[in-house]
Amino acid sequence: MPTDERRMVCVAYNQWVIIDTKVYNLSRFKDLHPGGVSVLLDPEIAGQDATEAFFGLHRHEVLLRPQYKRLQIGVIDGEEEQIKPPQVGALSKVPYAEPAWLSEGYHSPYYKKSHRELQKAMRKFVDEVIYEDGQAREADGKRPSQHVIDKMAEVELHAMRMGPGKHLKGRTLFNGIVTPEEFDYFHELVITQELTRIGARGYGDGLLGGKVIGLPPVLNFGRPEIRDKVVPEVLSGKKFICLAISEAHAGSDVFGLQTSATKTEDGKYWIVNGAKKWITNGTFADYFTTGCKTDNGFTVLLIPRGEGVETKPIKTAYSSTAGTAYITYDNVKVPVENTLGEEGAGIYVMLSNFNHERWVMCCSSARVQRLIVEECLKWASQRKVFGKPLIGQAVVRAKIAGMIQRAEAIQAWLEHITYQMCNMAYKEQAQKLAGPIAFLKSFSTQSARQTAQDAVQIFGGRGITQSGMGKFIEHYHRTVPFDALLGGAEDVLADLGVRQAVRSMPKDARL
Repeated sequence: MPTDERRMVCVAYNQWVIIDTKVYNLSRFKDLHPGGVSVLLDPEIAGQDATEAFFGLHRHEVLLRPQYKRLQIGVIDGEEEQIKPPQVGALSKVPYAEPAWLSEGYHSPYYKKSHRELQKAMRKFVDEVIYEDGQAREADGKRPSQHVIDKMAEVELHAMRMGPGKHLKGRTLFNGIVTPEEFDYFHELVITQELTRIGARGYGDGLLGGKVIGLPPVLNFGRPEIRDKVVPEVLSGKKFICLAISEAHAGSDVFGLQTSATKTEDGKYWIVNGAKKWITNGTFADYFTTGCKTDNGFTVLLIPRGEGVETKPIKTAYSSTAGTAYITYDNVKVPVENTLGEEGAGIYVMLSNFNHERWVMCCSSARVQRLIVEECLKWASQRKVFGKPLIGQAVVRAKIAGMIQRAEAIQAWLEHITYQMCNMAYKEQAQKLAGPIAFLKSFSTQSARQTAQDAVQIFGGRGITQSGMGKFIEHYHRTVPFDALLGGAEDVLADLGVRQAVRSMPKDARL
């Protein structure tokens, strides 16, 4: 039947609609429609080509759900589908939705063949293995599924998320895409940014974010027998670990901690008492890398879950899938062999990983801001107001311009710092990059909150609704304050950057 006749048939059956060349029979669905039957009986929709109306109200993923796919009864001959379903592993074609090095026709001095191959493999892995679990667990608050943790272990993702180092030796990284010797911070940046794309902030932290900050002290300062037991357990995804530093009365003030550790008379054990708060992954952790006040200062201990250790979930702005916990230690007996580093030198144990932790957060912040840019560009292009697309409004274009400018600036600064990390020894990084990383983290999170605020204005009521067109915007706006606090509050980090700069001021500098 010719195209025109098929369209006439659709009009004749006013419970049929056309959505992008596909014909749907809504007669059995109209009474189940969440928006009510009146919407479907609207004369501008019933029996008509409802493509524009549909995409003004729904995300494309709705058409892919089995219960709605069953409503399709045919297609329009001679017409090609215009709105393609997302392809697994594909790059976005929306301008600025991908960093420049992934955009067609652009070049970068930083990324080699192995970086690009790793990105392709990671994109496919995230789309196929992680994305659906991320959305489901963000909603129900359960711990990330073990099958995802196991799949990540199979390709050594847990090990690669720790960055370059001796822990990679002898491992086959993502089926051999990159060798342990070649693996650098740009490979880690690729991994972190691909994981962030799922747009599920609590799940992202629940996906063993605690390991990224809790395991390095064990890896770098643990006794060989402790390291050889714990590191393989954690990197295989069989056991979980978290970093337990913050307390209700001591956040950024590490020296204000009150959790105490005192030695037994025989000197063989520590007895730990106190409480920790806001500990990521704490509710399901098997090990707790814990900061304690001791007679000779601040000391870090590795405490296994056991008698006297109790965890309780804390409700926060994002999902409980992150495992955010309140932890109490009640006369917990810990072998002195579990001391990480020297007694009283715990501050050096903690400081050794702060730069890396903050850099990882910058990687995530930079990439998720692009997700918001993509959402806003799509929405503003398809949403019609006052008879024309929303993007036709100058004020909307101005907001999107700011989002793009911030995202591009952050990524460029991030790549510059990453290049320095790849070419500096760890000690030199601590001396020269603590300030720049602190500045970047502070700038990233300030930019992120401005982008979140502007995105809500572009999406309107949908931007504060936890489902539908603006679900990623609502989630981002609700959870973006985490980045402004975790790893060091913005103001504290900005001050750190200035103080480091002042220490390097030449004594003969005068106006």
